[in-house]
Amino acid sequence: MRKVCISIILLIALACSSAVLASDRYLLNAGDVLDISVWNEETLEKTVLVLPDGMVSFPLAGELMAKGKSVAQLEQALKKNLAEFLADPVVTVVVASVSGNTVHILGKVQTPGSFVMSQNLNVMQALSLAGGLSPYAEENNIIVLRQQGSNQAVIQVRYADIKKGDDVSTNIKLNSGDVIVIP
Repeated sequence: MRKVCISIILLIALACSSAVLASDRYLLNAGDVLDISVWNEETLEKTVLVLPDGMVSFPLAGELMAKGKSVAQLEQALKKNLAEFLADPVVTVVVASVSGNTVHILGKVQTPGSFVMSQNLNVMQALSLAGGLSPYAEENNIIVLRQQGSNQAVIQVRYADIKKGDDVSTNIKLNSGDVIVIP
């Protein structure tokens, strides 16, 4: 009986960790470069760019929405579209470049601009990519502009408080397309 209880606990833990991993999966962005291939179909190998509208096109599958999908979700969509022409197609999508995963930093930093996020970044990490704040920056008036559907959210960042270790709650994880404004 004890072995059964331990097994159940382990299965629940595994299911919970898989759910966390799935929620942390990279979601495709406009500007990303993908290598797509169909097993045993040499003519169905192509490098594609996720267009600004989020779409990709692939022979026989047509146009598909890629932006906001995981690699596995895009593979399934391609497989579904290709199934009309091929028996049980095996589709592979590889992210060749995450060029569309960017954050933009404006204002009083050493090097403002757009930066590709090749890993998850928080505000402090992104500001370090920009060379840090200039001496005249208003440390506790920094904002992050984040697009949420058709709305734009404004998120306050209190740099001076983070720097002191007093309150790190505003050192948020950045999403692709976020704009950090330093007055």
